[in-house]
Formats: sequence, structure tokens, C-alpha cells
Amino acid sequence: MTRVLIVDDDASTLASLSRAFRLAGYEAVVCDNATRAIALLRTDRFDLVLSDVVMPGKDGLSMLADLREAGIATPVIMISGQATVDMAVRATRLGAVDFLEKPISADKLLLTVENALRLVRLEEENRQLRRRVGRHEIVWSSPAMQRVMAQVDRVAASETRVCILGETGTGKELVARAIHERSARRDKPFVTVNCAAVPSELIESELFGHEKGAFTGAAGRHLGKFEQAHGGTLFLDEIGDMPQAMQAKLLRLLQEGELERVGGERPIIVNTRVLVATHRDLEALVKKGVFREDLYHRIFVFPVLVPALRERADDVPLLAEHFAQIVADQNGWKPRGFTPEALEQLARYAWPGNVRELRNVVERLLLLTDEAIDVATVRQVLTGRPAAPATTTGGGPLADRVTSFERETVLSELKAHNYRIAETARALGLERSHLYKKCQQLGIDLKEQRATADS
Repeated sequence: MTRVLIVDDDASTLASLSRAFRLAGYEAVVCDNATRAIALLRTDRFDLVLSDVVMPGKDGLSMLADLREAGIATPVIMISGQATVDMAVRATRLGAVDFLEKPISADKLLLTVENALRLVRLEEENRQLRRRVGRHEIVWSSPAMQRVMAQVDRVAASETRVCILGETGTGKELVARAIHERSARRDKPFVTVNCAAVPSELIESELFGHEKGAFTGAAGRHLGKFEQAHGGTLFLDEIGDMPQAMQAKLLRLLQEGELERVGGERPIIVNTRVLVATHRDLEALVKKGVFREDLYHRIFVFPVLVPALRERADDVPLLAEHFAQIVADQNGWKPRGFTPEALEQLARYAWPGNVRELRNVVERLLLLTDEAIDVATVRQVLTGRPAAPATTTGGGPLADRVTSFERETVLSELKAHNYRIAETARALGLERSHLYKKCQQLGIDLKEQRATADS
């Protein structure tokens, strides 16, 4: 029930207004002075305040100023029998959502209250929408991410199954969401499941659903994630950790387009696009016998490799400022920026935890200072952490050196064999499909390389 606090020093006004609100279905609480009203608003929740302006002691305008200073955002409508233009202007500048002159009819008052509450709801919905958009936005300017987003745009318009690869924390779910939002399914649900986080004995029920009484504790019918995502997209994160028994059932669903709930007796047709992601080497898992080869070929149709943050250092300043804005909005903090030296220091860090680690570090930085974040504060947080390598071919982490060596080797062989894929693959002891995938993982654009060689 909507709760309204009525503040007025006149007892008859309090009685008549509270009666009108209660008849209209509101919960009305009355208060005869502004000081007590402020105390109530500090300790209790109200949806709206209706307050007189002229009262003994603290008046309504002073109350508005105190509420604003205290950070209490409850909407306030001011009323007065001694209204002036100046009074109305001052009330509006102090944050009042409306100003009414006494006497006022109950119908007009209730309409004004309904409009004010509707405006407040719309503003809150817009804030939440901006926060959701901000959380799911991919921020980038680097060539590495340009290649990824080009792949996203290309594959989004199709129904092709996509396997998103990358280290933990690189933003694989954001890439999946971007594919969904650019697809014809954008107005339908986007549902996510982390296969590594669901116990093996529960994952079938989680994905396929169950009927009432299917097992102990199944008190009613439960729709699984595939049915929840019907018409839209299901994102299966960490697909490499899916139990083998479930892999066979997932394969059948992908082949047949239908499922059976646990405890069910009839097949249910679902129209759900499946996107998967993993930080593990699926090909190696297939060779070890822990991941089904037939399922691998079903899901590994179009691989998208999300680069580690150390491979897109140009994006670090953009991401840091983006996260700073999100964190400030979520906590109601004053927005704060970074000095150029602070951003440069962040860009030099290796980020083993990738974008997820950067977001956490930014929140920690905002907690440490009320001003622009400087290089000293960044160093305080990053003390003892590894710096990023100065180049991709010199020193640095072993993984970087291996990647650099692989890239140089593949480029050298391509050039030696005039960019003929079959001959290059034979020289490297690879299958053609594996070479294509390796080029994609290493950021080698075959068309671009051929064009450069021909020019």
C-alpha cells in the first residue's frame, strides 16, 4: 500500500486530508510539525510527503532544505494558503515535485499525488534501465575488440551456434548478450546458466525442468532454462564443465529441438538459440575423453575469441572511467574521474583477472578517495601486482611469450607457402580447420595478410 506522510500544524486539515487519502486506498500518517516529520523520514519509509509551508518553528521550505541535505529523496508536494510566486519558485528549487494553493479539492489533490507518484516511478525505471544498459555495455576502442565486434555483427543475424572462448573475466557473457541483442530474437528472453555452478544432480532439472513429484522436494512443476528462453537465447557458460551424462541429453536436444522434463512423459518442442562459452580447451577435453566429440562439433560452429585485457590495453582507460560511473551511480556517490597518470598506471598493469578484476579495483579506488583518483592511489592498490609486458615479443608472462611465438611461426609459414592454407597446415602438422581456428585465436586476418602480400 502507498504510504503518505501529511505534515500540517492544523488538526482539522490533518483529519480531512488523512480521511481523503484513506478512502482512496492510501495509508496516511499525520504529523503536526516539520522537525518530527524529518525524524520520521529518517527512520521510516514513505512514498510521498504532503506538507504545509507556513508552520510554527521550522517551516516547510526549511524542512525541504534539511531533507535535501540529508539525502532523503522522498518526493514532496507543498501546499499553502498563503502562496506566492516566490514561495513556489523556492519550493521547486529545493526539490518539491509540485506546489498547490489552499483550498484544494480532494479530487485535484489525489490527481496531483497520482501524477507525482507516476513521475517518480518513471524516473526510477529510467535509472534502473540506465544501470542495466551500463552493466551490459561492451566498452572498447582497440583493434582486438574491433575484430570481435565485427564477428558479433556478422553472426548475430544468423541462427548459427557460437562458441565464445576466452580467459575467466574477459566478458564472454557480454559478448553473448551482444549477439542476442543484435539478433531477431532481441525482444525475447536472454537466459544464462553457469554449468560449473550447478551441481551435477540438479543440472538436468535446471535446464529441462521437472514435473510435480518427479523427485523428493519437487512440490510443483518447474520450467527449465530452455523453456524459459523459448523464442530467445540460452547462454551456457562454462560448457566444458557440463557432466558427461548431461552432455548426451543436450546433444539430443540440439539435434531434435525437443526435451522432456524430469518426470515428464511427453516431448516438448522448444525454439531456443544456444550460445556457449568456456575458458577451457574443448579440443583437449575431447582427446581426454571428458567431453563428447559429437557435442563439440555441434556447438563449435563459429568460435569467437575474446582477448584478455592485457591484449587490449588501449581499452583500460575507457573501461576504468566506465566502471567508475557505474559504481558511483549504484552507490549514490559523487562522480569521480582519473588523472592521466593514474590511467597510464592502470594500463601498465597485467590484469590476470581481466575486466572483472579491473571493475573490482575501480570500486576499491573510489572507496579510498573523494577526489579525482591519482597515480599514488592506484599504486597503493596495485602494489605487488605484476606490470604488463612492454611488448608482445619481449619479456613478460610465459603465456604471452608462447602466444607471440605461435603468431610469428604461423605468419612465417603462411608467407613461405604464399598463404595457401592446405600447404601451410601440412607444414605445421595441423588440420585445415585447426589452422583456421588458430589464426582466429592469434588475431591473424587471412584476407588482410593476402592483400598485404599482393600489394
